[in-house]
Amino acid sequence: MKKININISQENSILYLVIYGGIILIIILVGILPYYLKMSNQVKENDKLKYQIKEQKELGPVYQTLIKAIENNKNLILPHPEKTALPRSEAQKFQTDFQNAAKKSGLKVVSFTPDINTSASPSTSFLHNIVLNGELADLRRMLIELGSIPYLDRIEEINIQQNTTGSMEFKMKVWIAIK
Repeated sequence: MKKININISQENSILYLVIYGGIILIIILVGILPYYLKMSNQVKENDKLKYQIKEQKELGPVYQTLIKAIENNKNLILPHPEKTALPRSEAQKFQTDFQNAAKKSGLKVVSFTPDINTSASPSTSFLHNIVLNGELADLRRMLIELGSIPYLDRIEEINIQQNTTGSMEFKMKVWIAIK
């Protein structure tokens, strides 16, 4: 068997290697590792804040609409006029009254079509098919305005659909009373 001779200088080099390795390990454990953990927590918090900002940007217009609705909140008194019937010769008057009510409530009239079949018959009602564009809050104002028209017989149907542009489309069947 051979004996391994280790010089004192080799022993010192190994000792220095262990000491320097320990110092590097301490620097990594004390300095770099906590910094890395802190940075990863900040990245997670940053991502969370970015998501909240994006959410706020998307909900901002809805919030502004609600704030405007609260600010413009007028105590609306529901009209209750005495019901009358319109002479058959003045049936076109409903179109101008309806358009005025739509303009007043902020809705846009897309189409206004009287039903010819109901106008020719000797009935006491006349049907109109109407398509409007606007916001749902404006429809409420529109219905209140329609309540003030004394010759309005009934609203048979209201269909509500969301457009690709973000506004709402309202299809209505409205009956007026005629003589």
